[in-house]
Amino acid sequence: MSIKPKKYNFFQRFGRAFKLNIIKLLRSPGGAKKVSLGFALGLGLEMLVLSTGSLIYIFFVPIVRLAKGSLPASIIGNVIGKLTLLPVILLPFAKTLGKFLFPMKVHIGHHSSFSFKKLIHGDFHTLVSILHGGIHTLIGMSIFGLILGVCSYFIVYHFYEKEKAKRQKRRRDKREVPLNSINQTYI
Repeated sequence: MSIKPKKYNFFQRFGRAFKLNIIKLLRSPGGAKKVSLGFALGLGLEMLVLSTGSLIYIFFVPIVRLAKGSLPASIIGNVIGKLTLLPVILLPFAKTLGKFLFPMKVHIGHHSSFSFKKLIHGDFHTLVSILHGGIHTLIGMSIFGLILGVCSYFIVYHFYEKEKAKRQKRRRDKREVPLNSINQTYI
């Protein structure tokens, strides 16, 4: 007799993955400030992934280490940013915001079609032109990343402290010997 594992649909898997990462976050070691800072950096840097062509990952670990944030919490923040699809949803708004803040037209480099063959052979002109052409998006996503990072810092800090207090209360309740059991044993 083999028991088949239960299959979950997409939304159930999504919810379970989200809940698992939140539980991991709230149980991360390092204190509320460090965990909150790591999560905020991870979520904020996730907003820059699409507009930088994933080049932000080169600086991901050094930024978190220099800021003295929790690396596991920043990875969880990054994963939660991916699961919520916020970078994809905010992309058109970021471009509009970037054009509003930086209204100049940007034409740097020559415009040619992107080719992985050219990129492998060392021709980075197309990659540079894509990155410079998306400067408006980069500006907008940087602002959204900053706003979401600051907001998430305070939210995670609050929930981390609340969960810590709950855990301490459970430990205290477990250690206390109920008075009824003491009276019954001595009578």
